[in-house]
Amino acid sequence: MGGTRPDGTGATRPGIEGRTVRTAGWETYVREAGSGPAVVLLHGSGPGTTGAAWEPLMAAMAPGFHVIAPDFAGFGRSRLLPGGEARGERSYGRRVWTAQVLELLDELALDRCAVVGNSMGGAIALSVAHARPRTVARLVGIGTLGTDMPLPPGLDRLWAYRPGRAAARELLELLHADEAFRTAEAVEARLAATLEPGPRKEFAVMFRPPRERWVRDLALTTDELARIRAPALLVHGTEDRVVPLEASTLRLLRLLPDVRAHLFGACGHAAPAERPTELHGLLTTFLEEPWTTPRSRAHPPG
Repeated sequence: MGGTRPDGTGATRPGIEGRTVRTAGWETYVREAGSGPAVVLLHGSGPGTTGAAWEPLMAAMAPGFHVIAPDFAGFGRSRLLPGGEARGERSYGRRVWTAQVLELLDELALDRCAVVGNSMGGAIALSVAHARPRTVARLVGIGTLGTDMPLPPGLDRLWAYRPGRAAARELLELLHADEAFRTAEAVEARLAATLEPGPRKEFAVMFRPPRERWVRDLALTTDELARIRAPALLVHGTEDRVVPLEASTLRLLRLLPDVRAHLFGACGHAAPAERPTELHGLLTTFLEEPWTTPRSRAHPPG
């Protein structure tokens, strides 16, 4: 995903509060704002990214929703607790991040919510919706992973990132179609975020080669996708160089049972940063539809 605070951590906007929630396996740093129906926002896998990337959208949504943006384990202030999961690469991946979110939902007593995910966060949103069909009332994937595809070259470059000013500049060029997001100040902020000692150490081991396995790890099967009950909205930038439109949203349109899509022209991978006002309008319209109980299907309950 796109922007973050220079230090990649705490909430800064008025009305957004940050706290650490401890569950059986994780300490998860969450940002919260507003009141109303709960909406969980899941960030992507870009180096230096945290839930802080959602803060502009959180501020816009807070008057009508209770918005919650956690940091995934390995990003920002969230961490795996000793004994919560085997150390090493098994500390990360779809199964682990899904379990982290499910524990968070339980701890926050969210028995009904919408889940919005960007990129890797979209894959976890799909996974959570599959695991908890009676909990997830609405599902949104933005430039989302979650389907089986060849490793996109842009995603390979993103996961191969190692901190440096030139690398930070190239990362912003990869994420954003709009040059306004590639300023010298933005480069320095992204570099600073990727130099934070904890997240820097974790990201260095998170997506080791061969990276095709991580795309496969984050992909749901066609049967799993077909079992997702929540109405889904897919949002994609037509100039996305990290997760190509054709490999993601266009495939999911054929695989999810209840789905619609919106495309942003001249927009890259970070639609929440590049199209904040339009995205807010889209999400508000979609999320304000009545949250009915999922229809009964010939599948076992989650």
